[in-house]
Amino acid sequence: MDYKRRNFLKTAGLAGLGITGSQLFAASRHIQPTNSLNPFQPKQYSSNVPSFNMCGYAAPKLKTVRIGYIGLGNRGSAAVIRMAYIEGVEIKAICDIRQEKTAAVTDKLTNTIHHPFVYQGSELSWKELCERDDIDLVYIATPWYLHTPMAVYAMNCQKHVCVEVPAAQTIDECWELVETSENTKKHCMMLENACYDQFKLLVLNMVRQGLFGEIIHCEGAYIHDLLAGNFAKDKYYDMWRLKENSHRNGNLYPTHGIGPACQILNINRGDRMDYLVSVSSDDFMMGKMAKKLAEKDSFYKPYAELTYRGNINTSIIKTHLGKTIMLQHDVTSPRPKSGGYLVSGTKGTALQYPTPGWISFANETLPEEWKTYPANEWLPMDEFKKLEEKFNPEILKRMGTLAKEIGGHGGMDLLMDWRTIDCLRNGLPLDQNVYDAALWSSITPLSEWSVNNSKMIEVPDFTREAWKSNQPVNLSLDKGGNTKIINQ
Repeated sequence: MDYKRRNFLKTAGLAGLGITGSQLFAASRHIQPTNSLNPFQPKQYSSNVPSFNMCGYAAPKLKTVRIGYIGLGNRGSAAVIRMAYIEGVEIKAICDIRQEKTAAVTDKLTNTIHHPFVYQGSELSWKELCERDDIDLVYIATPWYLHTPMAVYAMNCQKHVCVEVPAAQTIDECWELVETSENTKKHCMMLENACYDQFKLLVLNMVRQGLFGEIIHCEGAYIHDLLAGNFAKDKYYDMWRLKENSHRNGNLYPTHGIGPACQILNINRGDRMDYLVSVSSDDFMMGKMAKKLAEKDSFYKPYAELTYRGNINTSIIKTHLGKTIMLQHDVTSPRPKSGGYLVSGTKGTALQYPTPGWISFANETLPEEWKTYPANEWLPMDEFKKLEEKFNPEILKRMGTLAKEIGGHGGMDLLMDWRTIDCLRNGLPLDQNVYDAALWSSITPLSEWSVNNSKMIEVPDFTREAWKSNQPVNLSLDKGGNTKIINQ
């Protein structure tokens, strides 16, 4: 489907919702065309096959990975400092519209080998960073609506891209990422750190070795009380995250839950998502908070006039091979933080929250040393520790302790960055490719459309049937794994 065709479908869908005139531009970034127009079928795009299959693609080796960072807020500044610990990296440039952010990062790099060029002040200076000929990888940690434009521009400047979650906000943006990555043969990796959580890596390794049998169902969530933070004046630049939560009703942050589930189920690599159904509760928190704040502070008066998404969204996905996935999103209710991670198979189950992690097995799969414990009940923690020692993947045995010491969400941020650099330096395929970035990000607009229409929504196949032959992600260190952590 060419871009004119896509824009026609988008406009037609918005017209069906009664959105016209000045509302069109604001809404078009978030609301997809009606399902009756069937815009998500691959046959409507320009080709039924990828111009180049980026799944399994190994780009030429980079002895030194030269990086430019765009966005130095909550995520970006921490990412710069983490990367400074990794061998074979040169931080060439940093960029943020706020001078105080670039100054803080520059100060933290003072006693390191990194002395990046600074871009600041201008809203378009990030383009100059992308255009440099001494950068191999652009690392993007800006507000969500900037992710796709920046990633596309960087790839067209012949740079690999790592982009924070979500990588895209509309189906059009998802396809734009896919087509650009294929045409330029540049990696576009979404920085989904949950895939490098140590319990999830353990379970993935056990699944690959058949301990859970055939996987039937997975669950994931983003349950995190951000109500106060969303309304804080100094938390998110220009209140961008609060604005994202107005007028958009769906799962706005699905990738932490869907990423690990897709790796378990080999989505895009042997199976694909067929359709989803999504429902949201009403909003019982954000509107009231906005009105309460506006009574004391005029700054919040415009926000008191907005409509906010429901407190909790639940989405159910069915795969081509008959598996199911449940995702939840709630960042306003007073609930303990949870990733809602569950893997259910024919021979066993794994559950991560609210405790560090539990495993149970069916009768016929209990190892001899566990026969004294009832089947279909959680293994005692001391037995779980033995299991962990036996089945932890090599990546954790080699890097798990160091990752925890350096930090970043319990070490998974460092592990993600280290693994990405190691793959680039050794010419190996990345664990997450552009099809994953597009698919995992697409859950947001698809869930919005399902909530709005109370309908089942088909999920696009961004691989254009290449999922049938793509191989599962390989997290072993049979190749690579030689990148070191260095002292600063």
